[in-house]
Amino acid sequence: MFDKLAAHKKRFLELETLLSKSETVQNQELYKKLIKEHSALSEIVAKYDEHNGNVAQIEDLNVMADDDDAEIAAMAKEELAELNASNEQIEEELKLLLLPKDPNDDKNVVLEIRAGTGGDEAALFGNNLYRMYTRFAERTGYGIEKLSSNITELGGVKEITLLISGKGAYSRLKYESGVHRVQRVPETESSGRIHTSAATVAVLPEAEDVDIEIGPNDIRVDVYRSSGNGGQSVNTTDSAVRLTHEPSGLVVTCQDEKSQLKNKDKAMKVLKARLYDLAKQEQDDAQSQNRKSQVGSGDRSERIRTYNFPQGRVTDHRISLTLYKLEQFLDGEMNEVIDGLTLDEKTKALSATE
Repeated sequence: MFDKLAAHKKRFLELETLLSKSETVQNQELYKKLIKEHSALSEIVAKYDEHNGNVAQIEDLNVMADDDDAEIAAMAKEELAELNASNEQIEEELKLLLLPKDPNDDKNVVLEIRAGTGGDEAALFGNNLYRMYTRFAERTGYGIEKLSSNITELGGVKEITLLISGKGAYSRLKYESGVHRVQRVPETESSGRIHTSAATVAVLPEAEDVDIEIGPNDIRVDVYRSSGNGGQSVNTTDSAVRLTHEPSGLVVTCQDEKSQLKNKDKAMKVLKARLYDLAKQEQDDAQSQNRKSQVGSGDRSERIRTYNFPQGRVTDHRISLTLYKLEQFLDGEMNEVIDGLTLDEKTKALSATE
């Protein structure tokens, strides 16, 4: 481990030298690439420097612990115990920092919510999830853009697709993929019985042009008149767009904008993200025969979380974490669960390397 850390420190110093050169700054493509690498190493190097600083102090304290002055020796031994415990903790943190990172972690996210079993109640829950992710994005400083939506007459979300943008968006939201279950008494339920319904969430890393290549003849574009709630152009102009990716059969529609061009642009973002996710899943399947054991694998069939309104609790089943903070959680205060899922994933990855 320490050989790898020393190599990282050496590369970090090399990058600082390169980034200070005018020819590097003038080459924007190279500059951005080096800045990204420098940023990725900075946390590791800072923790490694902290470890080395402790080691130097430990060496000095070992000498002081043998001092003839009993008081000095006792103080040195007390500080030694604290520093040794601190360094053990730092070494564990360094092991986690050295784990391979998901190459998609810094990407923007295409997040899709679809009402599942439960009819109108499932759609209303879908709207709760929509608001939850919107509030989380606002709290985190991420941008959020609605790409497409299908809203019910009661204000529920039958399906909605969002683009959430910001550094590390995928790393924070990738664990949300799966089936979200809600338990509550619907407003339309006169007898007060608790109903269970569900919505599915898919989290896809936004695909860049370099990630996915689409041939000029791979896509069929159909335009048609919009339907449902909208502006004056609804049902009067052919602004809605349907994209069909012929090789895979994937279909994406978008009709939220009055402009056909804007609808096509948004639909293309969703299509690229789905194609990228499809390619990623195929790659994951080839590398592992047991994807269900992987946190954040995107398995849509697995129930990942339950939102229980009568008890005011939210339970994430993957890490057996229950919080009695349902109202706050649905208001976007999701970090406690996300941090738990992140730590669980890293701990499992660390165990696999030992």
